[in-house]
Amino acid sequence: MQWLFEQAEATWQTLLAQLGSLAFYGQIAIVVVAVPLAWTLAKFTTTRVRLFREAPEAGALYDLRAGLHRCRGLVLPVMAAIALSIATPISADAFGQAWLVRAAQGGAFIFLAYSLASHFIQNASIILILKWIGIPIALLHIVGWLDDVTAYLDGISVEIGNIHITLYAVLRTFIFGVILFWLGRVSNATGQRVIRTQPSLDVGTREVIAKLFEIGVFVLVFLLLMNVMGIDLTALAVFGGALGVGLGFGLQQIASNFISGIIILLDRTITIGDYIELEDGRKGTLRELTMRSATLETFDGKDIMVPNERFITTAFVNWTHYNAKQRYSLNFQVAYDTDLETLFDIVRDVVASHPKVLSGDDLPIAERPDAEIEKFGDSGIDILVEFWMEGIDDGENRVGADLLLMIWTALKANGIEIPFPQREVKLLGDEKKPD
Repeated sequence: MQWLFEQAEATWQTLLAQLGSLAFYGQIAIVVVAVPLAWTLAKFTTTRVRLFREAPEAGALYDLRAGLHRCRGLVLPVMAAIALSIATPISADAFGQAWLVRAAQGGAFIFLAYSLASHFIQNASIILILKWIGIPIALLHIVGWLDDVTAYLDGISVEIGNIHITLYAVLRTFIFGVILFWLGRVSNATGQRVIRTQPSLDVGTREVIAKLFEIGVFVLVFLLLMNVMGIDLTALAVFGGALGVGLGFGLQQIASNFISGIIILLDRTITIGDYIELEDGRKGTLRELTMRSATLETFDGKDIMVPNERFITTAFVNWTHYNAKQRYSLNFQVAYDTDLETLFDIVRDVVASHPKVLSGDDLPIAERPDAEIEKFGDSGIDILVEFWMEGIDDGENRVGADLLLMIWTALKANGIEIPFPQREVKLLGDEKKPD
């Protein structure tokens, strides 16, 4: 604490000595010129550059253009910081000192930090860091104490074997770690949103690029954090070899699912929205595809988590990947005395009248609704009905159940009988024995 009072007293005496010097008024003149110049440049930029002047319309790279438009409030703080950064060496060369210009520069950076926080940052941790750490650092830079405080914190250390840990290193790692992970998360969310809204790319390609972008962002954040911590990145080569051995034994399944996810995204055998039936009979719509697993959403509200490896090593049915049209069949039975020609016409007309069934003379004969004899049963003639529709006959498209009701109503209206099972029963009694 005594050191702090001594520094404050020395600064005050220096300030009093500078008030009457020519260099003091020269620095004031430089600040007076730099600040209006920055304001003029900012005004010119925001009024002449269309991206800052007008809100962007929907279209290509809309998120990026909208983000740049929101940055128009940062033009003045950035211009002020740049102008005063240029003015600092000019003042040092012209007058031999630049403490007043440096103080104005620190104020410009504080202004920029507050503008950034108010425009973009919603994370409470980042706001606290800017308020309680960023602004004090800027003030220490203004009064010229930043190097002394840094050296003091660096002198508070502890030894753990061969590891030398200082308070300055811990604080630096914590601050930059929070900022880097926040920037990584924001960059990842923004980048993936931009990638997934590109109409020129198909769904599979967008997913591949989005996942590779996510991996790249967090690898970059990890490497930057290692650099901040002072860890030699060449040492990661040894760590990478050990990690490879660990993957080969303990993490084999995770690595297999990860690599399978990359293969699936690259060869595009499945995409979001496909209706997939697994080898064990479970099926659902592919809602999410990550680097570890796929999520199938069933029509009864359940989620099936499927490891990516299953799509590489086992067989599955993709109902809608290349063609959303599906063929379905219905079965019912009529009595042997039924006029089949009339029955077939009735059934075809009924099935074709359903709004979700594909019908019309423009379709190939094989895709039109059809009715035919399947086989001769014990109690009647088995009829097979076939029809095509867009999508899956389940969930909101319960076409099969509707058609059965419509067929039953039509048969009843035309007096066509659906037979009950018939059996001939012969009772055998005891025959009387001759006398």
